Amino acid sequence: MKNQHVLVVTGPTASGKSALALALAERRNGVVINADAMQTYDAFPILTAQPSPEERARVPHALYGVLPLSEKLSAARWSELASAEIARLLGEGRLPILCGGSGLYLRTLMQGIAAIPEAPPELRIQANEEWLSMGADAFRTRLAEIDPAIVSRLKPGDRQRHVRAWEVWAATGTPLSTWQDGRAEPAPWTFVSLLLAPDRAWLRRRIETRFDAMLVGGVLAEVRAVFDCSPDPVWPGLKAHGAPELFRHFRGELSLDDARRIAIDHTRQYAKRQMTWFRHQMTPDLVLDPMADQALGASEKFLDKSEP
Repeated sequence: MKNQHVLVVTGPTASGKSALALALAERRNGVVINADAMQTYDAFPILTAQPSPEERARVPHALYGVLPLSEKLSAARWSELASAEIARLLGEGRLPILCGGSGLYLRTLMQGIAAIPEAPPELRIQANEEWLSMGADAFRTRLAEIDPAIVSRLKPGDRQRHVRAWEVWAATGTPLSTWQDGRAEPAPWTFVSLLLAPDRAWLRRRIETRFDAMLVGGVLAEVRAVFDCSPDPVWPGLKAHGAPELFRHFRGELSLDDARRIAIDHTRQYAKRQMTWFRHQMTPDLVLDPMADQALGASEKFLDKSEP
């Protein structure tokens, strides 16, 4: 692939993205750039299935474990971080390989994002207080009066996004949906996207097997170390799949078996939502079946044909 090309390896959680990206990076002078929101945080390398030290020694990796759990990461912020890495790597003559399943992040980078002004902090505080005093339903109804388009896209209980939509309108007088319709210029590079699309039953087994391997591999101690520090429950990095369930186990609310089962179920539901998003929001250049154990060969053949 010629310079100014960026490879994207994506798909649902546990579909084999990291292994494929690693193998392609080894063969094509590449560097793997994280495109998974939770893998950007530093405290849960096992729980979020970040590359192991051995894998990092095989090829360079970027944007893994670079933020504290307390720091908020938006699609726009990640896009800025990823863009800087891509520009640096292309300047060095290396192939950037974005790897991860955060579809909104990838779309923001590839297609551009609206330049939405930041609201004053006091508006966010006020909106949060109104959410609590009014209740979720009443807050949502009020928001729908000024921005029905954004409300149709939000889940009823999603406090963070409802508050964000209200504060943008309060600060600018323009609905958030209107801002989002006016996208900025997309990134200047050519993206080649590979989507891993496994059979649902196969993926469900993989999710279970992977979580059990995490339990054997030390994830309880990893999560317990964070739990014992009494972190603020609103920290974004605590949303990593498995962390809330294991926190409940440490508080005595769930047995380990129940925490395991619920964490696996939640991860499976997330994988299903990911695949729905990819089907409706993404047009990949190549769809791969990871179950056939031929994804690497098919990817190499496709990329060879894509070279000018």
